[in-house]
Order: sequence, then structure tokens, then C-alpha cells
Amino acid sequence: MSSSRDDFHEATMRRALRLAARGRTSPNPRVGAVVVAGGEVVGEGFHERCGGPHAEVHALAAAGPQARGADLYVTLEPCNHHGRTPPCTEAILAAGIRRVFIGHRDVDPHVAGGGAARLTAAGVEVIADVVVGPCRAFYEAYDVHRRLGRPHVLLKAGMTLDGRLATRTGQSKWITGEAARRAVHRLRSQVDAILVGVGTVLADDPELTARTGRGPRHDPVRVVVDSRGRTPPEARVIAHGSAAPTLVAHTAEGAGAAARLVWHGVEALECVGCDGRVDLADLLRRLARRGIVSLLAEGGGEVHWSLLEAGLVDRVMLFVAPVIVGGRSAVPVVGGQGVEDMSRAFPIESVRLRRLGRDLVIEGRVAPRTG
Repeated sequence: MSSSRDDFHEATMRRALRLAARGRTSPNPRVGAVVVAGGEVVGEGFHERCGGPHAEVHALAAAGPQARGADLYVTLEPCNHHGRTPPCTEAILAAGIRRVFIGHRDVDPHVAGGGAARLTAAGVEVIADVVVGPCRAFYEAYDVHRRLGRPHVLLKAGMTLDGRLATRTGQSKWITGEAARRAVHRLRSQVDAILVGVGTVLADDPELTARTGRGPRHDPVRVVVDSRGRTPPEARVIAHGSAAPTLVAHTAEGAGAAARLVWHGVEALECVGCDGRVDLADLLRRLARRGIVSLLAEGGGEVHWSLLEAGLVDRVMLFVAPVIVGGRSAVPVVGGQGVEDMSRAFPIESVRLRRLGRDLVIEGRVAPRTG
């Protein structure tokens, strides 16, 4: 294909990605679709909500008769199975689409190549992996959920320049600036759940809501890792500000104490115990079965270490404030026992740095350890 045609394909797929981002479909993937005829967009749509018509159906309906002989750009491989809705492949074939451009191949075993194969077998030309990088990034959480059976985990922390979450007295408000705090609320509005340890609840009493101030409010499920059921019923994560549920994950030893929180609208979720603590791998599997695809881990340092050591963190996002607090007993961003030598350190790849107000944001993917 010529360079100009490649540019057109990329621009159209990026348009489909922007449409996809408008959906609220979890645990199903967000998908956008664009129909092009004669070099012009004649229809577009996105998957708006779980259980509703898929993006392809919306786009084809908008195109109407102009879909016959046209091209379809879709961010994710069309489904070829009956779920809550009929297969999108059949709608594509019925509309008479000539070519289908796919941004990302679906890893869900219900789809996994079946959609592309069905279209190809029916004589439709399929061009896959268009705009690979952005599409892969867009579906990163979905892929982790479908492949590994757990939510995608983003470890987020606001920290000082010397790597502290709080001073030696436990004081942490406010380390980062206002711009960073606004960004965190936007981040919360984009995930299915937030996870914190009971230590963070006792020390900071966070509400863990998404106060973005724009459009309809979306608060994620709030998950407290509380092995012995120490969360007080008057904690803000229980008593304040959100229609989203709060789950307290505990071990069998903490069942009695956690059960008392049920009277306050909390769900007590008993998990496998490991050395007296909630087994986080077991907890994440249980959350995934509930349809939680993306999870934001917000602390504290002991939870961060446990998640990292168990290989359960996919990405990190650190908001670094230009302040130093010092102190051997100040709270570190990652606690636990730490690694014994640098060969066991957790490598971070594809690192991006940017300024946000007075703060620095460092993002990256947690790579497998080689040591």
C-alpha cells in the first residue's frame, strides 16, 4: 500500500479508537468501528454498554445501504459467537462489507481468530494488526484479564523525591500537587476497582472515589485487603460518598470481625490465607470472576511489595513531588523485605516521563525478572 493509503488507514483506526474510548462496557471490551466508502466515512459507532449492540452493528446501521462494498475499520477482532448479542461477523456479511481492517486480535478463547477466519472464509478481505502499538496499549487490561484470569494491575503512588509515601509520623497530605491529584481522580474513573491495604485505611481514611467534576460520575469498586477484619465501620471507604460497593478481603481468621461490617453495607470476601495474610493471587482471581478487568493499587507500601513479589503488577505510575522528607522510619513507597541484590530488582520497561504541574510522572511496564 502507498504511504498516503497507510496514513489514511492509521488515521481511520485512530478515529475508531477514540470512539471506543467513549464506551462503558466492562467486563466486555470497548470497541469502536468506522465504515468507509469511496474514501469517506459513511458510518461509525462504538460499544456503549455491556449487553448492548456492538460497535460494528452501530456503525453498519449508520452507514445503511452505503455499507455494501465498503470498508470496515474495527479496533478489535469481530466476534463470531452468540453471547448477549448475535455474532458481529454475520452482521458484517449481511451488510456486504468488502474489506475489514482489524486493530487488535482478540485473545478471548471465545473469539481468538474465529471472527477473522469466518470473514475470510466468506470472501471478505481481512487486514489485521493496523496501528499495532496504540491498539495493543488500548487492550492491555482486557488481554491480561482474558489470558491470565486476573485483573490488570496498575500500581499508583504519590511519593517524595526520596521515595516516601508519608513522613515518620505518617502524615501524607499533600505530597503531590493539585494537578497530580486531579489526574488520579481521572484515573480512578477509568478503572473497575481500587485496592488498598487496611493500613492505608487506618492511617489516611481515604474515600477512594473518583471526583472528576465532569459528566456522569463513575466510582470504582473499593477493595480493602484486611486479613483480620480491622476496618472500622466509620471509615470513609464504608460510610461516605459512593454508590460503588466496598469489598473487605479477609482470611478465615478474620471472618468474624469482617462479618460485622456486612451490617454497614460491606461485602466480606473470604480468601485463601498465606502466612496469616490474604493471598493476593487468590483475591485477584476472585475479582476477575466478578468482571473486574482493571484494578488500581493505591497502597500502602506493604501491599505494593506483596503485589510486586507475587508477580501481580503489570504497570507502575509514580507521581514524584520535588520534596524530600528524610527519616529512617518514614513510610517507603514499597515496603516488605525488599530484594537481596540488584539481580532480583523489578525492571521497568517502556518508561515515560512527563511533567504535571510541579510534579514528575513516571510510567512504565513491569518486565519479568531475569535473576
